[in-house]
Amino acid sequence: MRIISGKYKSRRIQVPTNFKARPTTDFARENLFNVLNNIIDWEETNALDLFSGTGSVAIELVSRGCPRVVCVEMNPLHYNFICKAKDILKANELFPLKADVFKYLSTSHEKFDLIFADPPYEMPDIESIPKLILDKGLLNNGGIFVLEHSKKYNFAEYDSFQEERVYGSVHFTFFKIKQ
Repeated sequence: MRIISGKYKSRRIQVPTNFKARPTTDFARENLFNVLNNIIDWEETNALDLFSGTGSVAIELVSRGCPRVVCVEMNPLHYNFICKAKDILKANELFPLKADVFKYLSTSHEKFDLIFADPPYEMPDIESIPKLILDKGLLNNGGIFVLEHSKKYNFAEYDSFQEERVYGSVHFTFFKIKQ
């Protein structure tokens, strides 16, 4: 796993070969962050990374200056890897939680400026995730929610839908809470 930019730029952390996660590709992640760079002040951004997997997005957020990044991952191997990466980098701004995302969403009351979710593409209830996040009010006014998904989903009918970006087989749908 390569960190693209920020204080940990070009650092690599070896992901174990037995991982079942499908990490966001460097190409897609770099393009996502190029878009976000134009709309986010990293030093003022409280972020949440759901279905964190390897933690690559969460670590990239910390590297770019986010003062608080909560990442939620329920797989024990992945969670332990994220904790190890946090220790290696001394990334005290990173707060890994070993939890089921849906349970976390149902009990959380913290608000975020940026929420990123990268659920398994084959997960049957992906379409419920935007509604859960948006209805629960987990985004601050002006906050952005980015959902990574496959081409079989379209979220354009949602009131908070902003745009969809496609990078190869990776689709990012952006939702924004209007101020």
